[in-house]
Amino acid sequence: MFEYRMHELRLADLLREAENARLVRQVRRARRAARRSAKDTGEGPVSRHSTRYERAA
Repeated sequence: MFEYRMHELRLADLLREAENARLVRQVRRARRAARRSAKDTGEGPVSRHSTRYERAA
């Protein structure tokens, strides 16, 4: 019976860890999407780095 209870506790722990990992992935995805959608809107860089300097010979 002790082994079964330990198994249940371990399973519950693994399920919590998996749920936390899913939540972290979801938050990262949402932040990445927000950065991409806000990339060219609102306050941003004044000039692009590629057009900042002319090429030298």
